[in-house]
This record gives sequence, structure tokens and C-alpha cells, in this order.
Amino acid sequence: MNVEEFREYCLSLPDVTEATPFEKFSKGRFTILVFYVGGHMFCYFNVDDFSNITIKCESSEMAELKEHYQAIGEPFNGDKRYWISVQPNMDIHDEELKELVRKSYEIVKAAYKREKSDTRISSSERKQARPKARAKYRKHG
Repeated sequence: MNVEEFREYCLSLPDVTEATPFEKFSKGRFTILVFYVGGHMFCYFNVDDFSNITIKCESSEMAELKEHYQAIGEPFNGDKRYWISVQPNMDIHDEELKELVRKSYEIVKAAYKREKSDTRISSSERKQARPKARAKYRKHG
């Protein structure tokens, strides 16, 4: 799979957007293309060097994936607890790579939906959730 085919696959997933948010940090040395769902990253890679793709992964699956594939290792500039790096031209087939990306997308989308539903509480629920002011912080009058 080449970089353009991979990009097209990522963009084929529902509600996906792409951006290059790190250009100011790289000072033109490289371009990191990031794919988002719900405003949250699920995949990124260097467009100029398509040798590593960093994707979100279930922590419980990481060890097995790394053991099974030489292509899977530590993430490029990501938290090792949540991200893996995949070398697309090693021992992983295109369909397997797509499956990992789809899972990454689903992990992030599910987290975004939970986050969004958590913010939809009524004003009365918000008032009940606020801590009561302590007496020592009240003005004496």
C-alpha cells in the first residue's frame, strides 16, 4: 500500500478529517498528516517518509501484536500505553493494516461519543454536582 492509498482508506471512514497540525514545530523538515474523528487523533504519519504509521491501539492487544509482527513497535512520538507504530512495507498485509486503523478509529470514536454524552447534563444536574461552598470561604457580613 502506498501513501495515497492509505490516505484514501483513512478518509473513507465516516466523519474523518485530516490536517497537518505540526508544521510549525517541524520547520519544513517533514510533514505529519493526522487523521481525526470527532476532533481527536486516531492515526498519523510522516507524508515525506511513509515508513511508520502511528495508530491508537487497545493496551491489551499491544504485546500480542508486537510478538506476531516485526512491523509493529513503539510509537513515533506517542504514549506507549495507547499508541503503536506500524511499518507498512514489512510483514503486515494491507488488509491487516486497514483492520488496525479501523480499530483505532473505533477506539477514538467510542471515546469521543462517551465524552460528548458526559457533557450533556441538565442545568439542574450541574447544580447538584457542584460542591457546596464551605463556611470558611463565605463572607461574613
